[in-house]
Amino acid sequence: MILERLDIAVIGAYFAVTLCIGLWVARRAGRDASEFFLSGRSMPWWLLGLSMVATTFSTDTPNLVTDITRTGGVAGNWIWWAFLLTGMLTVFVYAALWRRSEVLTDVEFYELRYSGRPAAFLRAFRALYLGVFFNIMIMAAVTLAAIKIGGVMFRLSPLETIAIASVVTVIFSAAGGLRGVLITDALLFVVAMFGSIAAAVVAVRHPAVGGLEGLFSSPAVAERTSLIPDLGDPAVAVPFFLIPLAVQWWAAWYPGAEPGGGGYIAQRMLAAKDERHAIGATLLFNVAHYALRPWPWILVALASLVVFPDLEALRAAFPHLDPQVVQNDLAYPAMLTFLPHGLLGLVVASLAAAYMSTISTHLNWGSSYVVNDFYRRFVDPAASERQLVRVGRLSTVGLMVVAALLALKLENALQAFEILLQIGAGTGLLFLLRWFWWRVNAWSELAAMSVSFAVALGFLLLPSGLESWQELVIGVAVTSVAWLGVTLMTAPSDERTLREFYRLTRPGGPGWRPVVRRAAADGVPIDLGDGSWGVPGGVVRMFVASVGVYSVLFATGYALYGRWLSAVAAAVVAALATVWLVGSWRTT
Repeated sequence: MILERLDIAVIGAYFAVTLCIGLWVARRAGRDASEFFLSGRSMPWWLLGLSMVATTFSTDTPNLVTDITRTGGVAGNWIWWAFLLTGMLTVFVYAALWRRSEVLTDVEFYELRYSGRPAAFLRAFRALYLGVFFNIMIMAAVTLAAIKIGGVMFRLSPLETIAIASVVTVIFSAAGGLRGVLITDALLFVVAMFGSIAAAVVAVRHPAVGGLEGLFSSPAVAERTSLIPDLGDPAVAVPFFLIPLAVQWWAAWYPGAEPGGGGYIAQRMLAAKDERHAIGATLLFNVAHYALRPWPWILVALASLVVFPDLEALRAAFPHLDPQVVQNDLAYPAMLTFLPHGLLGLVVASLAAAYMSTISTHLNWGSSYVVNDFYRRFVDPAASERQLVRVGRLSTVGLMVVAALLALKLENALQAFEILLQIGAGTGLLFLLRWFWWRVNAWSELAAMSVSFAVALGFLLLPSGLESWQELVIGVAVTSVAWLGVTLMTAPSDERTLREFYRLTRPGGPGWRPVVRRAAADGVPIDLGDGSWGVPGGVVRMFVASVGVYSVLFATGYALYGRWLSAVAAAVVAALATVWLVGSWRTT
């Protein structure tokens, strides 16, 4: 496609505004590490929530949703919709705990919760494991999507796409720190959301599709519109619905949907003004991420089944592309080639916004680990604040370079998603329990991390012939047994560390009673609350909130399908859930 002047003007204006924001806050961001990585812990809930939404709204996300929808139908999206349960548990149980901890990164948590050399080693290793290895995997998947969009829409080579997409992102991320990321994220969310809706409208109006009525009457689409998979078909129901809802949401660690919170979600909570702002931010994120955004992507994916019914049709339409990258996820950028000029510039800008939002967050988050939890803790504890910021900026550039190189080796979005899920399989239960069970120690975490990685590597190097969900369940079982066994065979953290952690975060519950009793017996009581434990109530709110968000998701889908009675019923359930939650929140 050829960009006209109007398209170029729109894209240029977007890049100019983004760069100006980064440079505008650069001086303030360079004051110290807390300002660069947490914006001075002064951010409001709405800005943090929009930033979380924008971060998970990346160029690879619509490609992933398209891949899933084309292969498993609309109901196949339960493989990521199930993570709403994780998100809501973070909202109503873990957000306040994270904010009370006052750590700079979630990896710093390890030396707050655990003691001795194992805790120090865990912090250093986890900083590099998550901040470098895992982070690069995520950014590579995002960059792969950018490569496909550049190749399909503008016939750019992978290296040309990477150069264009990454340079501006690195500049404003390295200059503005988290404050620059948060402010631009608010703009990026609006642009990206508008662009995705515009893309859906154009896709549905394609002559071969014939509007919503033509879309849903198409034989290729009609069999894929169910919101709940056929429970009588195990080949679909088990991997896309039963396993995600029964196991995956609590057992698997995935960036942005970590059980108990973590990563850049924890970073946003730690940057909040106080506990209520941390809770409000994560609630806004989960509502917008699961109720507001999926349908524009799904509509484009369904329309692509009419225009490009199979991979052969895609390969015929784009013969200049390497056949290995022509997978189902390519259908999303393929549908964008039908955009009219003017709107094309806006949608390209929205895709750039989505890319930059996610990459800038991961660059800042990853470099926060490298600086705070590795460099300052183990390399140069006496480093000045300005030196730390300088190291953070250098690591930002390094992470981007390595991620770009890895992106050239990946093939499709679902491949990267499944690899990350498998690597984190079985660690989720540990991340949930470590706040509420005093016996969990640093060796527990090391065992969980090592075993889950070893199992994932084994499946990757030695093909088992099993389905990906079967490998996930095996990984969860093996990892969970391993870390629980190690926990019971090793000594807990020292008493002083346990008491200080409890006093600071106030988790409560039966899992801490031995520590509370011992402290009281020693004449240094640590449980100074009213004796109530908020977790049971938080779990109830989690389920009610999840039902409410799923109901909004269903109401929107049924309205698009023209099934108005079902849409109204789902909307009523959503309204009742909202009323109950508001009343419940006011009484806490």
